Amino acid sequence: SVCAAAHRPGAEKRRRDMKRLGVIGIVLSNPCKETAAKVQSLLSDYAEIITGRMGVPDKESGVNAIAVIVKGSGEAISALSGKLGKLSGVSVKSALTSIELPE
Repeated sequence: SVCAAAHRPGAEKRRRDMKRLGVIGIVLSNPCKETAAKVQSLLSDYAEIITGRMGVPDKESGVNAIAVIVKGSGEAISALSGKLGKLSGVSVKSALTSIELPE
């Protein structure tokens, strides 16, 4: 059972090795080419955890939104979210599901 697995030796290491499924929402307010290039560069750096993405520019408001579907370790997903959030003019929210996928 899942509960019994948590008490076996090595179970904690296996849990850390599990991949998580999640979504990172990115909003670029007043996007410029420099900011867009930095976002693109970070997404390329983390391509191994990105399973899909969709960008939606809103020309009326001048805001761009990007939804990124990710599958990877919690640490990798948090690292990407944190780096994106440090960029000027970029807002980020991430949500991880409770689903754990084997490595």
